[in-house]
Amino acid sequence: MIHVSDPDAATQLTELSAVGAAFPAGAETGDDTVLTPFYSYPAELDRPWVRANMISSLDGGATDDGRAGGLAGPGDRALFGFMRQQADVILVGAATVRIENYSGAQMSAAQRQARQLRGQAEVPPIAVITHSADIPHDAKFFTRTEVPPLILTSRDSIDDTCRRFTGLAEVIDASGTAPDRVDAHVVLRILGERGLRRVLTEGGPSVLNMLIEEDLIDEMCVTIAPILVGGFARRIASGPGEAHTRLRRSHVLTDTAGYLYTRYVR
Repeated sequence: MIHVSDPDAATQLTELSAVGAAFPAGAETGDDTVLTPFYSYPAELDRPWVRANMISSLDGGATDDGRAGGLAGPGDRALFGFMRQQADVILVGAATVRIENYSGAQMSAAQRQARQLRGQAEVPPIAVITHSADIPHDAKFFTRTEVPPLILTSRDSIDDTCRRFTGLAEVIDASGTAPDRVDAHVVLRILGERGLRRVLTEGGPSVLNMLIEEDLIDEMCVTIAPILVGGFARRIASGPGEAHTRLRRSHVLTDTAGYLYTRYVR
């Protein structure tokens, strides 16, 4: 027990074990059999389950030199790939597609076989939320993918978006009552109707904030990089809407590089 002057501030602290204490000796983040119990989706889902996977610097920045990839290390990249392997669909915002130059998901033969055994498509599609479909035609999102991406856009921009991206993507009206905006509830309803219930969102900050504001996040996986960035880097969630949603800690892992891999669930 920590003794402080304010009795309401006291709490019981627990020192978290190093990753080696939780993982079998010699195990690495690239070992899927080790990661599965830590990052499996709930079984028998009857609705979309939204997992968010983000990375932050020690001082709260979502980017380093403008890109989230600048914060990543080998362990984070391994978890990034593993979470994609588990997902039915990868949900991102248009700004993230542009800034990170996203490609479609890449799966090895063994990963495809594992997905088939779970009843999943061999490769999960990328679904992008965009109110205006401001995406360049030469983005890897279109040119380096095995499955056509989904563009979830507003009713006001649907005709123009269909015309611009014919043959490159499937364009879907995901508006709610506001014809110029995408509605997060409608997005998840559309994905659920397609059987895409294991949802992985990789941001960016505006999309994550939209999901937080609407109370649609089921779990948060946040990598904390041992890096200070300063400056005007955005937070991992940023937008006008606010919420107060308490999650419970599932686990915290670490590695020799000093990264922390956290998972919190409802």
